[in-house]
Amino acid sequence: MQLIIQIAAAYLLTIAMTMVHAVGVVLLTKLLRLEDSALRAHRLDLGAFALLISMALSLFAIHTIEIGLFALFYLATGAIPDLEQALYFSTSAYATLGHPDIPFPAAWRLVGAVEGLVGFLLIGWSTAVFVTDMNKLLRK
Repeated sequence: MQLIIQIAAAYLLTIAMTMVHAVGVVLLTKLLRLEDSALRAHRLDLGAFALLISMALSLFAIHTIEIGLFALFYLATGAIPDLEQALYFSTSAYATLGHPDIPFPAAWRLVGAVEGLVGFLLIGWSTAVFVTDMNKLLRK
């Protein structure tokens, strides 16, 4: 029964993170005006670099929110007792660095492992968005 609960939690968290990421990327595109025509109209100047920096920081913020949501899950389930440890564990798992030496209950370790896969996929998605928009900006 515990395995089914872990799988269900992992799927729900994956769906939630995918939705957060999709909304974040769409909002980022709208707020920074990253449509094809707007990007191609830019010259390679300080404004273009400011746009790229803003985009990178915004993508980083989206990942920070997703890491925070996983950390809140670990806190809410009692898997990790304090916020700093939950954030540290979540960041390590999300960035696929491996799990730190924080005691983590076996009852939730599958969710921790799935967080690594989710982070890997969402970081890849962000990279694809960033590189695609950067190419449009730099290759008019």
